[in-house]
Amino acid sequence: MRPPAFWNNPPHRPGWQARLLAPLGWLYAGATRRRIRQPRARAGLRADVPVICVGNLNAGGTGKTPVAIALMQALAERGVDAHVVTRGYGGALRVDERRHTAAQVGDEPLLLAAFGPVWMSRDRAAGVRCAQDAGAQAIILDDGFQNPSVQKTRSIVVVDADIGFGNGRCIPAGPLRESVASGLKRADVVLSVGPDSAQKKFVQDWGQALNGVRHVTAHMEPLKTGMWWNGLRVMAFAGIGRPAKFYQTLRELGANIVKAQSLDDHQPLTPALYARLEREAKSLRAQLVTTEKDAIRLPPKARRMVLTLPVRLQVDDMPGLLALLGFEAPPEA
Repeated sequence: MRPPAFWNNPPHRPGWQARLLAPLGWLYAGATRRRIRQPRARAGLRADVPVICVGNLNAGGTGKTPVAIALMQALAERGVDAHVVTRGYGGALRVDERRHTAAQVGDEPLLLAAFGPVWMSRDRAAGVRCAQDAGAQAIILDDGFQNPSVQKTRSIVVVDADIGFGNGRCIPAGPLRESVASGLKRADVVLSVGPDSAQKKFVQDWGQALNGVRHVTAHMEPLKTGMWWNGLRVMAFAGIGRPAKFYQTLRELGANIVKAQSLDDHQPLTPALYARLEREAKSLRAQLVTTEKDAIRLPPKARRMVLTLPVRLQVDDMPGLLALLGFEAPPEA
């Protein structure tokens, strides 16, 4: 399901729908506050290693997975074995990219598992314990900002710089799980993701609301794989939070998008759906192209036929971010 357009209105113009739904949004925000403040929030598991929470205030995708990948890689370069703990559907399970499928564990855990150990657990505290027992020197808690079962050493709120915190209202009046003011009281860093133009817009709309929380910027860059995109006729499809960003990246690389097919976030790419996409691409004489996350959900035989555009998050000041998270720079050789 795509979020309603009025969710992304600027905060000074929330729209009549948001004003009409505001009372329900207040109830939603109140429920979140009560869950976070309940007694177990104070008695949440205190891990023996640093726990870095990568979360958000917005419902839906803001770039948490690329942030987690970037942190895993940066910490590994400093000799820190970081494990990711993410939500699951049962007991703690270590994700194995060679054995598990997206239908079993989800696309994001599989993508993360290509970069380091990933644990899925309905009980986040149980997942953290498993990671500790397996030798984790640091834990990246994926999407656990509103979950009080584990104490966080540091918390990062990830936000799409282009849309910011939307119209500033809570679900269903807006995109937020909790109010900006309430959420940022618990945040150590706000990490906004987007190009320079979007970063300027974010600061203009939300700079004052940060209220002293440290602000770090980042952007997405395509990996240099040697693929020549210029002039290539493509049919692009994506089931991510904001497919338009993927299409824009392809255009910036010079690809000729003859059709763009947006799917629901995490939508299963069944053999029947893939067959339809393949027929359309053939009729358009175009090459199918998708994201890394979507490619994981493709039927195995289809992956050889679809091009993937890999992108990586580039933090504009990664040493500074790691210092804010409590990780010192390695000594100079």
